[in-house]
Amino acid sequence: MDGAVTDQMAEIGAAARAAAAELAFATAERKHAAVIGAAEAVWAQRQAIIDENTLDLHHAAEKGLSFALTDRLRLDEGRLRGIVDSLRTIAEQPDPVGRVLAAWDRPNGLHIQRVATPLGVVGVIYESRPNVTADAGALCLKAGNAVILRGGSDSHHSSHAIHACMVDGLRSAGLPATAIQLIQTPDRAMVGAMLRATQWIDVIVPRGGKGLVSLVQAEARVPVFAHLEGICHVYADRDADLEKARRVVLNAKTRRTGVCGAAECLLIDWQFYTKHGGILIEDLLKAGVEVRTEGELLNIPGTVKATPADFGHEFLDMVIAAKLVDGVDDAIAHIRRHGSQHTESILTENDATADRFMQRLDSAILMRNASTQFADGGEFGMGAEIGIATGKMHARGPVGAEQLTSFKYLVTGDGTIRP
Repeated sequence: MDGAVTDQMAEIGAAARAAAAELAFATAERKHAAVIGAAEAVWAQRQAIIDENTLDLHHAAEKGLSFALTDRLRLDEGRLRGIVDSLRTIAEQPDPVGRVLAAWDRPNGLHIQRVATPLGVVGVIYESRPNVTADAGALCLKAGNAVILRGGSDSHHSSHAIHACMVDGLRSAGLPATAIQLIQTPDRAMVGAMLRATQWIDVIVPRGGKGLVSLVQAEARVPVFAHLEGICHVYADRDADLEKARRVVLNAKTRRTGVCGAAECLLIDWQFYTKHGGILIEDLLKAGVEVRTEGELLNIPGTVKATPADFGHEFLDMVIAAKLVDGVDDAIAHIRRHGSQHTESILTENDATADRFMQRLDSAILMRNASTQFADGGEFGMGAEIGIATGKMHARGPVGAEQLTSFKYLVTGDGTIRP
């Protein structure tokens, strides 16, 4: 690896470690003040941020960036208001550090507590999502962690403008400005340096497409919180309420196609189809969605014949795969075979069927009669998320401030010795 990159990583990492040591005992009031200060700075500088975002959008158009990626990149006053609201929500949450998770007394006279503590230094690698600069910075700060941010070149100007606001918040609260660092160089070698920086970084969070996440998971020596793909399923059960199902299916696919919680496969129970026909498919077609399917569903005008690869594919576009299944167990089997353990939703009024679906699937998020687009930390009441984790170690599902903590044991004796 290039010596200059190694030196730069060491400089950034050492500063982050020093900041993390200070944040670990920072008061809840100072952290609250820093996040509120950042929110106020974002709103005060909103026009400057939009101007910088315009530069990014111009470069995106020149590069021919896809609609989904451009949509993630775009900022306007409404989206900046959303960032400000998220920052304020994070600020007002209870401080996750210092929570007593469990406490007990032992016959040997020891009093033992398990207490929440910061992870230390978090590395976040992301693509065309400038809002991650604010979300990740605030969530890590709230949990007492320093964070090293490496944004993609597509969001370069926007991310730098938002990062400046985060640093304003830190300084106004008397916290180290190096608690939230944004890597300045576009050199991709810095990504590799972060993935190997076990001396400086405690966990890596990738936010981006399959290519980025695959790279991180394959090459990281630092532990990773990530999901590879959001292959989300919606299953319309025979006992589904028709109007609820129509609303949820359309929203799950079309609200925003480029987010990881967008539905990518619709499973329809044969008995639902016998009762209601292809109305769910027809709704999607009318909304402009390309429906790739097989068998009986191909008789619906406008559908397209699916290939085997369409099932288990993350389209991130106005495209969905659809299939008829024979009851909830057949739906469960299909999801186990083709899903990515991200988010699945069952549409049913039958409690026993819903329970079976939720007990027998092991995705990070399971829903009933709700759109998969709710797979979002903000919608879960976390203010925002640093990512969705589908692994089974430590954090799972939306990763908020509470999930960015670990724990330590505090043991108190009274001259107690072990015989």
